[in-house]
Amino acid sequence: MTSTATPPGLARFNALEEQAAHTALLEVCASTAWGRRLLAARPYADPDALYAVSDAAMAALTEADLAEAMAGHPPIGRPRPGDPTSAREQRGMAGAPDGLRAEMLELNLAYQDKFGHVFLICATGRTAEEMRDAVRERLGNPPEKEREIVRTELGKINRIRLTRLVEED
Repeated sequence: MTSTATPPGLARFNALEEQAAHTALLEVCASTAWGRRLLAARPYADPDALYAVSDAAMAALTEADLAEAMAGHPPIGRPRPGDPTSAREQRGMAGAPDGLRAEMLELNLAYQDKFGHVFLICATGRTAEEMRDAVRERLGNPPEKEREIVRTELGKINRIRLTRLVEED
């Protein structure tokens, strides 16, 4: 395989029927507007083209679209039962002591009370302490700044998930 060959996962994604591709994209990001933009740009020549469309779609999300995307994410420290993606991404919380888990629950609730949505962070590779420190820090943000941080974090999560999608053999 040459460096210009389309990765097998991306070739499969490009070849999917529209409904199946839509379903695959909803597993990456719960925003239907984001998914529609990615569907409309198929087929992709390479992963970078897919990532560029994803980034542009993320930047174009309205407040409602962003809220829809965030609703697809469980709170940090409480991955959905039977959801291997959120469990894998939140692995840093898996072995956290009970005290830290309880503190994270309180911080999640305080964040949700302040901003009206789940605390969203790209948790992949982060420790429980790093996630706790991030929510503590971000609780001091004004809503406008926090929305842009959330947009950035969601973009990071989408990139990781898209990479997994297109690199699968």
